Amino acid sequence: MALFLAACGGGQIERPRAIGNGQTPVRRPVPATPIAPTQAVTAPGPSASSAGVIAGPPLYSLPIDDAQAERALVAFRATCPSLQRRTDATGLTQGADWQPACAAAPSVRSGGARAFFAQYFEAVQVGDGKAFATGYYEPEIRGSRDRRRGYEVPIYARPSDLVDVDLGLFSDTLKGKKIRGRVAGKSFVPYDDRTAIEQGSLDGRAPIIAWAADPIELFFLQVQGSGRLRLPDGSVMRIGYESQNGRDYTGIGALMKQRGLLAPGQSSMQGIVGWLHDHPEEGRAIMRENKSYVFFREQTGPALGALGIAVTGGVSAAADPHFVPLGAPVLLSMDRADASRLWIAQDTGGAIKGANRIDTFWGAGADAAATAGGMAARGTAFLLLPVGTLQRLGAATAG
Repeated sequence: MALFLAACGGGQIERPRAIGNGQTPVRRPVPATPIAPTQAVTAPGPSASSAGVIAGPPLYSLPIDDAQAERALVAFRATCPSLQRRTDATGLTQGADWQPACAAAPSVRSGGARAFFAQYFEAVQVGDGKAFATGYYEPEIRGSRDRRRGYEVPIYARPSDLVDVDLGLFSDTLKGKKIRGRVAGKSFVPYDDRTAIEQGSLDGRAPIIAWAADPIELFFLQVQGSGRLRLPDGSVMRIGYESQNGRDYTGIGALMKQRGLLAPGQSSMQGIVGWLHDHPEEGRAIMRENKSYVFFREQTGPALGALGIAVTGGVSAAADPHFVPLGAPVLLSMDRADASRLWIAQDTGGAIKGANRIDTFWGAGADAAATAGGMAARGTAFLLLPVGTLQRLGAATAG
């Protein structure tokens, strides 16, 4: 399951409210001064290798907290097998590049994580290095396994007629591109959009795994891509991303801001959700302008990222795999302290596209919701690659 994310205008992320009648407050950030990126001439391109990479500062000079490095090392160990076997879409690394660090990682003693990263990695700047970070978390909404009064919004599993097409099988120029749709007669057509699905078009075509109490809560859980259902008896059912209808995502926050629906200071996730609840008919119409629709499956274990590995709050992050090798460490130096740390790119997102675009994962619960809901940090990103990568690539060095 890949945790799905969505841009809200200005690059901000829309996030669901916490369970219950009240709104989860946005956490007031502690400001910080980010490290300035190295000025670099960059060329627009579809991947890191085409956008350009240059050497960053020496790792020992970067502000890596010891405790955060220890947590990042645990996540990196779990990711190593995938790093060594996956094809890196960035064009920067090969599986063998990661072997020295991955071989050494299991034997690093407590307290040695920061030195480990400094020994086996070099910091590089992708493009201009200017980073924008948002936050996501694992939401909890009200739900029921069976349909009952107060729980009447279906939560669908993958439909039986949804077809995934790898376009790279048909043309080398389309490698890496995929589409989803369905077969209608002798034609392949776009799959049902949100409006059609909410009006019942999937009856008999898709299993219903549970029922939600609130369509707005479900809408934003789809934005997150995974979450928890608090069942009527107090128990929890965890659901995760299974697929999506192939339609493009439209961030409703951007639409609401353009139309002047949000008052100053109301463009956070909490403000957006509050407006939708206060204007149910208009809110339904706006949500339907986002044609994307996510299908779920029940999960028995922890929330998983795009690598199939459990994601960790405060450590895992989503990135564009064309600019960050999935599993690689990324150091963020941002204008707010909580986002400024070492992250491991273990996830992807539908709206997390481009160089230095990072979505930070904060776990579950009220604290996670408060941090993720208002996260919009700007600063500099340094991608950590195995020592020797830049030399092999023949990239320019700073200074």
